[in-house]
Amino acid sequence: MEKIASFTINHLVLEPGIYVSRKDKIGAETVTTFDLRMTAPNREPVMNTAEVHTIEHLGATFLRNDKEWGDRIVYFGPMGCRTGFYLILAGDLTSRDIVDLVTRMYEFIEGFEGEIPGAKPDECGNYLDQNLGMAKYLAKRYLDKTLRGIDDKHLVYPQ
Repeated sequence: MEKIASFTINHLVLEPGIYVSRKDKIGAETVTTFDLRMTAPNREPVMNTAEVHTIEHLGATFLRNDKEWGDRIVYFGPMGCRTGFYLILAGDLTSRDIVDLVTRMYEFIEGFEGEIPGAKPDECGNYLDQNLGMAKYLAKRYLDKTLRGIDDKHLVYPQ
């Protein structure tokens, strides 16, 4: 069986950043999958499910309500390894194209107060598995260490 592209990235040198994971054609349209890597794989602790779940709820809500990008959001969700998230957008895009969007999303998460959207038993299959405090901490960490002032090294996968 052929190895999928994401398994060819050397995770021993991968750092937090925003990376184009793949581009796919669907008819005449292109969709771009982004790797929003929040922790250094195999070198930093992974995120726990509760905070990942909260980031997913808040991030998806923010993205789908964004005036500029909302109608281009295909998917936002966690990586199985719990080191980041995938964001799939309609269009042939670069990492640089979405820095502002991703920064604004994590600022929204960092500053969020109140009831987590979609975190009720009739709205979510595991509504109790949430951790807003840790989600806010991780959002701030990603903003401070990666997103604000991001450079090209953290926008293109390492060779």
